Amino acid sequence: MAAAFHPDSLGTLCGLFRARVAATPDQVAYRQFDEARDTWVSFTWAQVATEVARWQAALVKEGLVPGDRVAVMLKNSVEWVIFDQAALALGLVTVPLYLDDRPESAAYILNHSGARLLLVEGKFQHKKLAEIAGSANTLQHIVSLTAPDDGLVNWSTRFVVAADWLAAATGTLVPERHLTADLLASIVYTSGTTGRPKGVMLTHENILWNVWYTTQCGPFDDQDVFLSFLPLSHTFERTEGYYLPMLIGAEVVYARSIAQLAQDLQISRPTVLISVPRIYERVYSRIQDSLEKKGLLATLVFKLAVTVGWRRFEVEQKRSSWHPMLLAWPLLEKRVAQPMAGKLGGRIKFAVSGGAPLNAEIARIFIALGVPLYQGYGLTEAGPTISVNRPESNVPSSIGLPLPGIEVKIGANDELLTRSRCIMRGYWQDEAATRAMIDSEGWLHTGDQATVDAWGHYHITGRIKDIIVLNNGEKVPPTDMESAILLDPLFEQVMVVGEGKPYLAALAVLNEEHWREFAAHLHVDPKHSGALRDPRVLKALTQRVAHHLKHFPGYAQIRRLYPELSPWTVDDGLLTPTLKVKRDQVLDRYRTVVEAMYADFAR
Repeated sequence: MAAAFHPDSLGTLCGLFRARVAATPDQVAYRQFDEARDTWVSFTWAQVATEVARWQAALVKEGLVPGDRVAVMLKNSVEWVIFDQAALALGLVTVPLYLDDRPESAAYILNHSGARLLLVEGKFQHKKLAEIAGSANTLQHIVSLTAPDDGLVNWSTRFVVAADWLAAATGTLVPERHLTADLLASIVYTSGTTGRPKGVMLTHENILWNVWYTTQCGPFDDQDVFLSFLPLSHTFERTEGYYLPMLIGAEVVYARSIAQLAQDLQISRPTVLISVPRIYERVYSRIQDSLEKKGLLATLVFKLAVTVGWRRFEVEQKRSSWHPMLLAWPLLEKRVAQPMAGKLGGRIKFAVSGGAPLNAEIARIFIALGVPLYQGYGLTEAGPTISVNRPESNVPSSIGLPLPGIEVKIGANDELLTRSRCIMRGYWQDEAATRAMIDSEGWLHTGDQATVDAWGHYHITGRIKDIIVLNNGEKVPPTDMESAILLDPLFEQVMVVGEGKPYLAALAVLNEEHWREFAAHLHVDPKHSGALRDPRVLKALTQRVAHHLKHFPGYAQIRRLYPELSPWTVDDGLLTPTLKVKRDQVLDRYRTVVEAMYADFAR
């Protein structure tokens, strides 16, 4: 890494952008699909810089001053970057919103942060924007990338189309503003599974150093291609999929949608993939479906490839010795591993999973078949990345080793604590919550319990607050059980319950396609209104769940199950925008159902 791109010389995130533009003005920075022209379009760093200057002028004309908050509610795109860089260079504070967040949640964030301007996609957001405009009191303008249609006419006097807004600012003088690393860069509202989201205050220093530390953990260079599909409103994607490629001079390709991800992987052929476990879980489910259709021989060959590939990986990691079975790898690689890698574009050299625990079995399969998958760990409050596995030291079941410059230790109750220059300044307008999160010595309390193995890798063993305690005192980590059940493609969503109860039960959302096959096997009509309550169905589902939990202790078994087909969504308030289950809200929604599952025992 060139000395010019060290955080000490860059100072700020906008300093990083200026340095990148100066160093490689004609290099392609971003690529995205243009629906109007029905083609992929590339943008050089110089072209992006020209647009940033135009947006700066428009923000200045709004009368915005350093410290003012501006919000962005866009899909991943070069426009997201342009707006962010224009705001940062003026000392403004970016407040990212999830594109699919509910109107009441978005309005709360806008009001709580005091955002004065909101940039939106416009397209397909009409109803949501009307609701937001009706309750977001601090906004001067809602700027839309797309022109209004009949659905937008007269619903808000604060609405303005970006093209008109930018044109009106032509010729506006942009003042030179002296910015320092300790200035607030962003307020990121954590999509908590309980209560209102809290605004995490991150400085330029917090983010820039976190990105710098990350570059020391993998073989990144300016020839890399990143495929961006996690929302940029997620700090994990924003740092590792936006600022990191800017630091190393890599290209970013913006995926069109999750539905088109498989195609976009083939088109972009990325070398770096930043993802959450759900993406790998979906690929795993498709593999399982494919093997069932191909038959026993294909399944046996696949399992052999995984066994041999895993042994090969363990030998490379110096945790195992050579074995004659490795002689079969060239053939298995050609028959099984290469087609698997091809589904991800065929060039992946660094696939990172973060944001939630990655199932160890899924990690084992991907790694065994040659996909260089590395699990990491972090919190928005920590900048966000705290630890990650490395090519030379990868323990897939772990969250890896702390990043260089990141301190980590195990505190009381086995809680993982961390301290670094990446730790947030605090929660916006919430000093009490800040004090509860960061102690007097600067240690941030993650709330996760952890252990350290012989290789110095950290393992998350549970969540201090997410432990179910049965009425006999036995403690159960529900997320581990849910992860095991979700390996089965029949189950789309699962939540284990049982706090203070004599046994565990579960709420489950079934995959419709697999449900039809499952019901047919039981000679049950899947379309019948009472099919999901048929005793034969409930017994078979409970037995299927038990099979996936056979390695858990005897008390960690599901005795009752309530299945349904309607998925839990962000819109109905049961999922966070990062697709985590809001346990309290789900429990409240199904309180009567849960009580019924324990009624027999009570009688």
